[in-house]
Amino acid sequence: MFSRKHTIAGTNAHKELQLTASRRTEAVASFVQQRIWLHERLYFHSSDLSVYNILLPLIIKQGSLSIERIRSIVLTLIEQHSVLRTAVRFNPQSNQIEQYIQAATDDMYSFKHSRGISTSEQLDRLLTNESIGKHFDIETGRVVRCHIIQRSNDEHDHLLAEGDLVAITFHHISFDNSSLKPFMEAFKKACWTDRHKKPVSSIPQYIDFTLHEQMMLADTRMDSKMNKARQFWFNVMDSYDWSRIRQLVPGKTDIKQIRSGRGFSTAFSINQHVADAMMLCASLNNITMFTLSLSCYYAFLFKLMNDDDLCVAGNIANRFVQETKDMIGMFVNLVPYRIKIEPNEPFDHLLRKVQQLSSNILEHGCLPYQHIINSYDQREQQVLPSTLFHYESLMSSITQNNKSEATTDKGTVFGIYFDRDRSHGNGTVLFDLSLTIAHDHHSQSTECFLDCSADIFHHQADVDLLANRFLHMLTQLFGSSMTDDPMHNQSSMPISRLSLILPEEIEEMQGVIFCRLPNIENEASASYAQTRIWLDERTPFDSCKSQIAAYNMPFIYHLFPNHTLSVQQLCNALQLVLAKHESLHTSLIFDTKENLLMQRIIELNDNHNKLFTLIESTYETDEQLHDIMHDERRNTQHFDLSQGLVFRYHLVYYKEISPNNLLSDKDVIIFNFHHIIFDFSSINIFLNDLNQAYTTSQVSNDDNTTLRYFDYAAIEQQMSMTGASMFWRDALHDCKLDQPLLLPFDRYRLANEHQTGHTTTISFDFGQDLSYDFLTHASSNNISLQHLTFAIYFFFLFNLTNGQTDLCVGMNINNNRYRDELKSIIGLFENIIPLRCQLDPHWSFHQLLKHVRDVATSSMKYSYFPLQRILNQYSHISKHAFLDTSLEFISYKSSIGNNAIMIGDSQLVSKSSSFSINEDEILSVFDFSLSIYHDMNMNQLSYTINASFDLFNRDTVEKISQRFHFISNQLSTSISDNQVNKPMHELSLILSNERYLMQSLNNTQMSFSSPLTCIHHEFVYQVMKHPQKLAIELDEQSLTYCELLYCVQILSLHLINKYVVVPGEIICQCVERSLSMVIGIMSIEMAGGVYCPLSPRDPQHRLHTLVKQTQSRLVLAHWSTKSMFNDGIVSFDIGSILTYNDVTSDIDVDRLSSITVTSSDIAYIIFTSGSTGVPKAVR
Repeated sequence: MFSRKHTIAGTNAHKELQLTASRRTEAVASFVQQRIWLHERLYFHSSDLSVYNILLPLIIKQGSLSIERIRSIVLTLIEQHSVLRTAVRFNPQSNQIEQYIQAATDDMYSFKHSRGISTSEQLDRLLTNESIGKHFDIETGRVVRCHIIQRSNDEHDHLLAEGDLVAITFHHISFDNSSLKPFMEAFKKACWTDRHKKPVSSIPQYIDFTLHEQMMLADTRMDSKMNKARQFWFNVMDSYDWSRIRQLVPGKTDIKQIRSGRGFSTAFSINQHVADAMMLCASLNNITMFTLSLSCYYAFLFKLMNDDDLCVAGNIANRFVQETKDMIGMFVNLVPYRIKIEPNEPFDHLLRKVQQLSSNILEHGCLPYQHIINSYDQREQQVLPSTLFHYESLMSSITQNNKSEATTDKGTVFGIYFDRDRSHGNGTVLFDLSLTIAHDHHSQSTECFLDCSADIFHHQADVDLLANRFLHMLTQLFGSSMTDDPMHNQSSMPISRLSLILPEEIEEMQGVIFCRLPNIENEASASYAQTRIWLDERTPFDSCKSQIAAYNMPFIYHLFPNHTLSVQQLCNALQLVLAKHESLHTSLIFDTKENLLMQRIIELNDNHNKLFTLIESTYETDEQLHDIMHDERRNTQHFDLSQGLVFRYHLVYYKEISPNNLLSDKDVIIFNFHHIIFDFSSINIFLNDLNQAYTTSQVSNDDNTTLRYFDYAAIEQQMSMTGASMFWRDALHDCKLDQPLLLPFDRYRLANEHQTGHTTTISFDFGQDLSYDFLTHASSNNISLQHLTFAIYFFFLFNLTNGQTDLCVGMNINNNRYRDELKSIIGLFENIIPLRCQLDPHWSFHQLLKHVRDVATSSMKYSYFPLQRILNQYSHISKHAFLDTSLEFISYKSSIGNNAIMIGDSQLVSKSSSFSINEDEILSVFDFSLSIYHDMNMNQLSYTINASFDLFNRDTVEKISQRFHFISNQLSTSISDNQVNKPMHELSLILSNERYLMQSLNNTQMSFSSPLTCIHHEFVYQVMKHPQKLAIELDEQSLTYCELLYCVQILSLHLINKYVVVPGEIICQCVERSLSMVIGIMSIEMAGGVYCPLSPRDPQHRLHTLVKQTQSRLVLAHWSTKSMFNDGIVSFDIGSILTYNDVTSDIDVDRLSSITVTSSDIAYIIFTSGSTGVPKAVR
């Protein structure tokens, strides 16, 4: 229905030829009619609702009028305005959609009469049905419906009185919002017109506009209006991925084409303070409220969809011909407002872009939507965008009401009935998501309507939540006080800093109640952490995986000298601990029907020790003890998850089993747990309860109220975690999660190759001095030690990856007990979260540290969000490569002094903790991981690097470890010397011995036969002297000087003949270390070119930048590196010419000899690392 609104969407004020009345009754349908006809059949044909109804209810304000007179007036209107009796249907003979004007007869419109409508509820239901019901048949021209709504229940009362309504409904194919004004004018005239008076045939009709539109589109002049519009839209939509126009969530492909048309709507007002600030912002920036509002919507969609290439539908009034301004009909054109968001640019930058875009669209919005999308092969789909924006300017109610009244010749006064805006909230939607912002200039209020498709948003609460997020974003942009300083506003805020997370969602976990669930007894779904471990164990490793355990957690102790423990008493204590902590006798079984991993409590029975394995053995030598410890860690047969055997108790006696049933200081106690039910923090809970049970023969426990791991897992599955979900989508925006870091691998894993899981481990202590420096700096600058070490690691990765600036690794959260209620439960409370660092090479370490602190702090705030749910947001990615590199920080207290482990009166000493074992071939699911340990008792730092044997050699890992230690010392020195602001590029990973070696290698002075000899000339001289000597050797491959010359000559001639290489031309080469590398270098020199090496380890964007900087038109490559260059760069595989069987043996030596190259010419160009900015070429 029509409210007090007046659409201000753009109209084009270009001078056009006047419309003339053609008096035709048939023609091709207008493009707008075709679009609605097609969309109704493509998208909404199965719906029981109509999304294209426009309701105009008129109420008798004064006087009375007969029903017959009303019907006469409506028929007069239909007769005078042929579009209200125009059929639109497909003509199979002409293969086009056409319009046919029908005769004005009494049955040309739908009529209904309802009596006894006396309550507002009845009236609301009736009007709602008018706005959504299927009342029309556009194929026969029935596009108007008149519904008489009479309060009287008297069947003989044929006279409408004050308060009765005439509800006129139109199909959108014949009527748009701008038709309201001309229709009311026509209604006024019809009230005074004789029914038998013939309509004036010289007045142009809607069909004449259609003919005029066809003529404009047929104008092929370059400077014609339509041709200019075509060029504009081609530029706007160039390279747009049209598959995304129907996706509210990028990567989600299961979007149904058929839509139900049902939806949810919510209306909300913008806070007056915020609305005033918006108007002031528009005034200061000299933009319209339409531009400002659309910019806000773009920012909202960017944060909501995590997509920076946005395409929003908008309506253009499209009455660019003067005669159409007072014409009834459907003129509104749908246009795609496409813009690319630059997240790091301020909001006012977006304002300027949207201002320019909307201004241009206003000028070129006459091109039909079909023509816009036809340029991109979207004709068959007639693709309808998923989201719409509309801005309306409301006039004052007094002015609107005066213009909307009609008086008949009998003095009856009609007015538009307005109880609520029925264009929203009637249960139907055309788009998946649409926002209407309506500003009332009279009351200075701003109202918003958010309409969402029920096909995507399943509950009204979802839509209400979206509205709250939009308001929250507006508050961030315009909520600060602007009265004191009118020039101050938040438009300088980068879009990336805006957040849709509501204040209450930031602390959403505080509202979760963790308590014992009475409805769960012995079975519940596994936790997210347990599911991850369970799946990791079933990762397709090589066959050795089945022989080596990855998740055994042995904790090994011996007694303090002269201390003893009773074996029987310790066994009884363990049974009490197991009775309290049900996770220690829990089985995990995959339910194939529910497709869910379930955990089930194994009930205790009289034979308690069946729930854990008690092993007694002996040792005499350290080697034997080491083998036993080694077996506990690696043996896969020690646990059986399906049977609930997840805990193992092993007593290792020295020489013989104790005859007096007492353990002495030389005996060893091993508590072994499967990681799926136990994390590192659980050992403290376990030992405390074990001590209590051993001492008092009981443990504190209330079976009715004690929170179990079971309860935690069940509650975790039910939590919405909306705020965390939005945070991670925002934090990982545009992150290449499927691309691994460019570490110095010795080998690369093939796509179908399974990892063995074997790793090599290197551990180092930072030492007292280095630990002291870092601890002191962290303490004096109020920075956590964890953040300081993380910053060092990211700086290290930046250098190790040769300048990668967007670094994302998996961070292990080893103690994810984020609530006090969880701190007394034994179980697995671990998670892995992405930790992303986007650094600037120009930063100082101090700036990097601040950035890492901010990122890590915000990431840790949402570390409770399970890894699986993070990955589910990127389900279109097959491999999440960021998980190949991991980082963790572990603080612990060594077992000395007051932290001694007591069982009864005896003290246990940790013989070897699970996390400090240092040995090769530990199984790991990571390719490269760094663990940093902080001994809080000793105030010592240490670290362990685990690297996959599949990718790294042992010596490479040792070298990486040395570099990390070396850079840590450099940073410590910078901190101590107050040089923390020194640019990062001034620090290097080059070790002292490597620096010395480089100096030695650079000492290349040699005595040649002539001081002015070119490189390739000297090479040929060496061939002539030693033709059969080895020239190059690599692994099992080698070439003599003569063979090398032959290969070089072949490749040189190929470069000259096929690629027309000329002397002085720069030729790039990007190959792995190989014989071909040398052949390529010498071939480029022999062809007269300038050699420019490129590293295959560099990111692709860096390689393209270097090639562009050299203006090289050719890159020599290998089969393994050829894919690193796109179609815009010509690359040639060296191996293809050298292995080509038909290569001629006749080499045109004269051709090569004729190339003029002197010793003064440039031989090569080498680029610097670029750590200070753009790489520089050195000749």
